[in-house]
Amino acid sequence: MSGVGGVSSGEVLVEGGFCQTWWLVAEESDGPSRVVAGPFLDRAEAGWAAGTIEAGGVAVRPAYGIRRADGMLNRRPSPQDWEWLAHLSEQLERLPEDWARELSDEDPLTTLVVEIAAALSEAGLLLHDSAGADRAVGGACLTPEPGLGGVIVTWRQHDRMSVDQVHGVTADVLVQQVMNRAVAEVLRLRGFEVDAFGGASGHVVRLLG
Repeated sequence: MSGVGGVSSGEVLVEGGFCQTWWLVAEESDGPSRVVAGPFLDRAEAGWAAGTIEAGGVAVRPAYGIRRADGMLNRRPSPQDWEWLAHLSEQLERLPEDWARELSDEDPLTTLVVEIAAALSEAGLLLHDSAGADRAVGGACLTPEPGLGGVIVTWRQHDRMSVDQVHGVTADVLVQQVMNRAVAEVLRLRGFEVDAFGGASGHVVRLLG
């Protein structure tokens, strides 16, 4: 990190001012996170150091932000957080334009679509880019259905499987079933209510409870 000065107060001093950086914090169940070590130049360094810190049996983990004078941490979005938000935004741009026109930003289904897209993206599953250059690649398809109070989620295979059927009809059908079940299970594990739809060719996903 260029321009790093002294760290006498336990913070990173850059050109005369304190900057946001990585710390190790002990997460107390009844209060804010307490800084136990740092600063660190990046998350990897903080994560490596976590195994060497003893915090009285309290879980220690990396966190990004500014250390307060009382030793607590004011959390701030990390560079990785901003990268994640940019990735999620790109994924949401893949959704068909008509769904955004039909739902307002305040509609609960809009929030549900975003939460489902985030859960799938965090699992490494991309959304289907139905109108873009990558439309042949496949991915998860999300269709808000106000009448059902949820979002229909299906999996789209690569065109080689679903259109060209280079491995045959049976492989296409079986892989489709497996992927639909896998996507449903991921969302169920993430806390969504998931019900079969269309003979299990897809699933209706709702917020639990």
